[in-house]
Amino acid sequence: MTDVLRGLPPLVGAGARLLICGNMPSVMSLAAAEYYGNPRNAFWRIAGQVYGFTADAPYPERVESLLAHGIAVWDVLHTCIRQGSLDSAVQRDSMVPNDFAAFFTRHPSIERVLFNGAAAETNYRRLVGVTPVPAVRLPSTSPAQTMRFADKLAIWRAELAD
Repeated sequence: MTDVLRGLPPLVGAGARLLICGNMPSVMSLAAAEYYGNPRNAFWRIAGQVYGFTADAPYPERVESLLAHGIAVWDVLHTCIRQGSLDSAVQRDSMVPNDFAAFFTRHPSIERVLFNGAAAETNYRRLVGVTPVPAVRLPSTSPAQTMRFADKLAIWRAELAD
């Protein structure tokens, strides 16, 4: 029997304008209680290049930089059952979404949602419904997504620009 995994609380500050929405943190991320905790995940490298910090800066500093740029981070799933870290390993009938209606009510400054990969978008639309603001799916920053880093960076940079 696999245990039910519980996601992380949102990273969000006053005046957040963009919500980066993943599917469910990886095993490494959950163990560290840090978003994108797998060093092979390109998220922090991309964010660091866009916002001017190093990807290996202490986690609180990276989070502070995101918040200072109006970026919020959360995942679609509140809980699920999954073996390993792959989105494809999540048991479909075990998925419980986060409360996005309450999130958007508490954070009315959010102007756009950026889905970090196809699973995040698919599960959001299936479990939550329509976003109250425009939404765009970006290539997953996961190491399982084999797109060249330079290509991922260019696409993400265009959407994250202040």
